[in-house]
Amino acid sequence: MYDSEARQKTLNLTVSAVFVAILLLEAFIPNVGYITILPGLPAITTIPLTVAVFASLRGPKAGAAFGLAWGLTSLLRAYAAPNGLVTILLFQNPLIALLPRLAAGWAAGLAGQLADKWEKESGKPLAYALSGLLASAVNTLMVILLSDLVYFSHPQKLALALGAKSGQSLLVILFTALAVNGILEAVFSGLITPLITAPLKKRLKRR
Repeated sequence: MYDSEARQKTLNLTVSAVFVAILLLEAFIPNVGYITILPGLPAITTIPLTVAVFASLRGPKAGAAFGLAWGLTSLLRAYAAPNGLVTILLFQNPLIALLPRLAAGWAAGLAGQLADKWEKESGKPLAYALSGLLASAVNTLMVILLSDLVYFSHPQKLALALGAKSGQSLLVILFTALAVNGILEAVFSGLITPLITAPLKKRLKRR
């Protein structure tokens, strides 16, 4: 019993270390985790896929911790190597940088747990696909809503930074700037997460 528990702890630590290394590579190597299409606009990120796979393997608590690690890299990048004014205005705020990422990891982990409860093997990929969708969608929606909350008292600052007319709603501006990226990220993560997670989870169970 003790040997089995020790092996499982070692395996969990190994998996966590590998995924943290992947996260750091995605966060800090240009155009790996953050793909900039147009300078100044929010980058398309592939990191929700990594979050969804890890959270599906380890569950919501570990997923939330991994999402928090993603948020910390976002905060660091916003100060050390911002890719535009939007990044500076949004992700230098710890609330916007950390909370959506943490929630994304937690939600992805909850969805991934459905696969363990699904008796039919054919249903498991659906749970993993949902995990990928949620990792992206929860992050995008919370960034939009928290940005609106933070800038509610002075929305014109962010509106002008985004090149918008002064009368436009901040929520509409943010949705326009981020929604397309969020949809692309969610579709990408939803399609790819089950392709990676299902065989990886089987492999880990054999050990």
